[in-house]
Amino acid sequence: MAADSPVPAAAAREARAPFSVPSVAKPTLLYECGGAREFSSYVLYALVLAVPYLIKRALGLSLGAYFVVGAVLALPIGAASLLVHSWIVATPTDQVGALPNQPIEHYMTILEKELKAKYNGHRKIPMEEFFERYFDGDIDLKGDALEIFEKRYDWAFFPITRNVAQFFLLQWIPELLWHSRKQDETQVRDHYDRGDDFYAAFLGERMIYTSGLIGDASRKESLEELQDNKLRDVCERLQMKPGDRHLDLGCGWGTLVSYAARNYGTESVGVTLGRNQTAFGNDRAASWGVGDRARLLCMDYRDTPRRPRYNCIS
Repeated sequence: MAADSPVPAAAAREARAPFSVPSVAKPTLLYECGGAREFSSYVLYALVLAVPYLIKRALGLSLGAYFVVGAVLALPIGAASLLVHSWIVATPTDQVGALPNQPIEHYMTILEKELKAKYNGHRKIPMEEFFERYFDGDIDLKGDALEIFEKRYDWAFFPITRNVAQFFLLQWIPELLWHSRKQDETQVRDHYDRGDDFYAAFLGERMIYTSGLIGDASRKESLEELQDNKLRDVCERLQMKPGDRHLDLGCGWGTLVSYAARNYGTESVGVTLGRNQTAFGNDRAASWGVGDRARLLCMDYRDTPRRPRYNCIS
């Protein structure tokens, strides 16, 4: 894209109508998270109090020992209640009537014999098992993927499976407790420094993961137009104006940084641990004619310069 002069934010707001159309067809089944509304905190509290009390009564423990046992068992009891609940409540109970109530064969073809014998008719498949087996080539979808996943509660449910529990215990919790700079650096560079050509093959010219927004429902917009609409939406929501100091944490290849500097006149700084991303982003800023106002820094987000202060952070 050729370099353009910055467009003042006020003029941009006057010239461009706000987004008023959905990015995809309006869903017909309006619910979220199967079982979330049905989970009872009161039942959880009762179990946390009752189980240690029953142990105290059975073993003849003192009141002090009861509180110790309660403290020790609180987390395991909570985990067990979530586990059981995830298997019992397969769909939101107040929305079941809206489901098409089609057999699983209506949505997919299960190619692997043992898997097909296990899940057929109205026997729903755990979502974690579905996507693992789909990636293994054991399942083919029938029809449009968006429509099939909109009706996901008709053919799948979301229990805590062994693999999910294993990931939570052995990966998620350790990374939550110990999230070091070295760990982040190793993960990011191993992932993103494998070559920009690899990512360009599926991210497109803009080199961004983010979804697009429809700006004109009367015509078919290109991927780049949809993504530019998304970038504009972010800048508008941050109320960017010329001279604003803008910080983009985890900036990827720096497209938002250069876009904001070029179209809104900001002084934008992006932070990423990816060496390739840093080089790509700074080259793009120069090619877009904003190399003096847009730059990427290769560093951990915790080392982001605190001065000068920023007017907006993305």
